[in-house]
Amino acid sequence: MSGRAQLMWDDAVTGYDFGGGHPMDPVRLALTMGLVRAFGLDAAVDVVAAKQAGDSTLRLVHREDYVAAVRAASAHPRAADQNYGLGTVDDPAFTGMHEVSALIAGQSVAAAEAVWRGATSHAVNFAGGLHHAMPGAASGFCVYNDPALAIARLLELGVERVAYIDVDVHHGDGVQAAFWEDPRVLTVSLHEHPRTLFPQTGWPEETGAGAGEGAAVNVALPAGTGDAGWLRAFHAVVPELLADFRPQVLVTQHGADTHFEDPLAHLAVSLDAQRAVMESCHELAHEHVEGGRWVALGGGGYAVVDVVPRSWTHLVGIAAHAPVDPEAVIPASWRDEVYARTRQLGPARMTDGRTPSWQPWEGGYDPADRLDQAVLATRRAAFPLRGLLT
Repeated sequence: MSGRAQLMWDDAVTGYDFGGGHPMDPVRLALTMGLVRAFGLDAAVDVVAAKQAGDSTLRLVHREDYVAAVRAASAHPRAADQNYGLGTVDDPAFTGMHEVSALIAGQSVAAAEAVWRGATSHAVNFAGGLHHAMPGAASGFCVYNDPALAIARLLELGVERVAYIDVDVHHGDGVQAAFWEDPRVLTVSLHEHPRTLFPQTGWPEETGAGAGEGAAVNVALPAGTGDAGWLRAFHAVVPELLADFRPQVLVTQHGADTHFEDPLAHLAVSLDAQRAVMESCHELAHEHVEGGRWVALGGGGYAVVDVVPRSWTHLVGIAAHAPVDPEAVIPASWRDEVYARTRQLGPARMTDGRTPSWQPWEGGYDPADRLDQAVLATRRAAFPLRGLLT
């Protein structure tokens, strides 16, 4: 395998634009790539622009009639069919929507192919992670489900075990739905509790069906969960599952909307804890996956200046084995770019000034603690189905 990570990037992905005032502002992608370049990380990776996912690839997950509906809405946005989730408040139709959505999907699929075929051990597509799109409908700012498409392509190539870890604040419902009955794919989602956040799914009792029973794992975190609880939950669930499942490829989704500044959710996680989970995913890939095969994706994140670019730049640095020092001062050139694009002042350092820590689950739990109750509910629901102790 190549010693250099691949960063999937095409400037055209910034055309994924639902319009002014929509939370999914594509400036977050441009600013992330700008910060990657400002730290010289583009020289530490192979920057690759893949082609759009074609219809045959899209149909690995999405229904043919849905792809046709996206194409039609892309050509005539005002005629978008809301029966397919298109032309809604969350997913407004726009000219070129099919092409740019397929382009983002193509980056994730190409990342998966590169990792599996040995061109690289790690690949990042921070424009991806659009995990809410369903086989027959757009949902939650997501048109095509690039994580599910990447996983489906891996299965098509003969991969027998893929693990998908989703730490976005929202439940990874579309990926779970795509592989609900497939034992070859382990989906694990840590997210804010469905009582308080879209898409109102991701209960611990959602564990898969048929041959896939036990292949879906959900940790529903109480609103207000901060660094210590978030990290405790991650480490109480994910490493044990990966050690047991022994995936041949690890796919992770790193939505930055768990952050305490995010305007659309209610967790209280710092940039420093997000970085810690990225490092853990990297370590788990090397520990449990032959060749360390790791595909890392972006996702949500609506604090588009202060949080998203820093978070995903850390992700790129970690995947490149060239991590950015959290105490690093952000180059003035990037802060100038932020002001030019947004008329906002950018952050000064690559840290929120936190030193995250957590208490390991193995030390015991408190049955009166809401976070521990959430973890215990997950372990009780899913672990026995996999032959693991709760």
